[in-house]
Amino acid sequence: MPPSRDTATRVGVLTPAGMLGAGFTPESVERGLTLGPDVIAIDGGSTDSGPYYLGAGLPKTTAAAVRRDLRILLKAAAAADIPLVVGSCGTSGTDSGVDWVAGIAEDVMAEEGLDLRIARVYSEQDTAVLREHLDAGRIHPLAPHGPLRAEILESCTHVVGMMGHEPLADALRAGAQVVLAGRATDTALAAVVPLMRGMPAGPAWHAAKIVECGGQATTDPRLGGVFATVDHDGFVIEPLDPDNVCTPHSVAAHMLYETADPHRMREPAGTLDVTDATYTALDHRRVRVEGSRFEPADRHTIKLEGARVTGYQTVSFTGIRDPHITAHIEEWATYLRAVLTDRVRQTLALNDDDYGLDIRLYGHNAVLDDIEPDPTPPREVGVMLVVNAPAQSTATAIAKVANPLMLHLPLPDMPYLPSLAFATSPAETERGAAYEFVLNHAVDVDDPAALFRTEHSHPREATHA
Repeated sequence: MPPSRDTATRVGVLTPAGMLGAGFTPESVERGLTLGPDVIAIDGGSTDSGPYYLGAGLPKTTAAAVRRDLRILLKAAAAADIPLVVGSCGTSGTDSGVDWVAGIAEDVMAEEGLDLRIARVYSEQDTAVLREHLDAGRIHPLAPHGPLRAEILESCTHVVGMMGHEPLADALRAGAQVVLAGRATDTALAAVVPLMRGMPAGPAWHAAKIVECGGQATTDPRLGGVFATVDHDGFVIEPLDPDNVCTPHSVAAHMLYETADPHRMREPAGTLDVTDATYTALDHRRVRVEGSRFEPADRHTIKLEGARVTGYQTVSFTGIRDPHITAHIEEWATYLRAVLTDRVRQTLALNDDDYGLDIRLYGHNAVLDDIEPDPTPPREVGVMLVVNAPAQSTATAIAKVANPLMLHLPLPDMPYLPSLAFATSPAETERGAAYEFVLNHAVDVDDPAALFRTEHSHPREATHA
């Protein structure tokens, strides 16, 4: 448990990487320990990789990578007698994700002879409870979404609430040495101990924002994480690697990352305002920041994230090098869609609204689409066909109808039959259920911890599959 609020003059936060399982060197953590940390904080997930991980309740990272990182961090936390805080466990922060990381942690502790108390802070939501909040008018949309309909809420396979620092603080006060949390704001993980020890909210939240992605606030993110020292007037940030550098530019620029406003960032409890913040180089690798403010909100809110199944996908990928087709690639893609739609209607008796087609032209405009600035013909184009249908068998059948077209389809003016190149055999790959995010809403709460559940365990008492 962190020391009492009135004894701290500074609080050290060690963030070894932007995400658990991303990897970092043991040496960088060892150097971080010499700087006097009071907590090790690391994020365990994100929505960056799309809705699948929340919808399916599965992690993005492999267990071996999480186990490797946890082994280093658990040993470091035990050696320094400081807490380890991990948020958004299992990528999306579902209950199964928390249990997955906790199971790995317990195995590692048993192997290493460590004796640390674990708190699992669950963030998955009961849709029946959320329906009560919805009916009471306590759930509001976040732009660009509109009002939430009950049927959308109930269609979600998983819904999580994004916690702030309060449930984490409760777990630490209850004696947890390792806090494994469900979906949480990235900043809450690093802000919790400074806030518990009485540091002002402005510097605490700003420092947490800067360290959230590890080395991304440095001039070379490849060299590992960072260390923040928060005090009553501001904070200092430095890289863990002695060969890496933080500059006023690299630190200030991180406020542009994943924020709608580079000066203001909303947390469940209020808004961080860095409009008047100053960034000063203390030497060639350390930066001091002062002037950050935090505005408490009139109403505490919890953001909700939810995903649902949209259908089942089958994909196929072919490569085109024929110069006539690549010079008219958009015309060819339009022609492919027209011919394929007609053949699906004839062969499978399916109408356009019975399925979905997406044709992505890699090497041409698959990334930027209509805003691609380079109009020159590409040398090669990879064509990805994505079929979405209510049943996997239907999606695959449509992709199979497309097979001969993606192998030999000529433009109408071509006097020969081209040969294109499938990337795989078989050409069709079934991706299973496809998901979409359907919740981007916030719920008003009187108690910031009310939507979350915490279970405490001791490794000697824990049992898991």
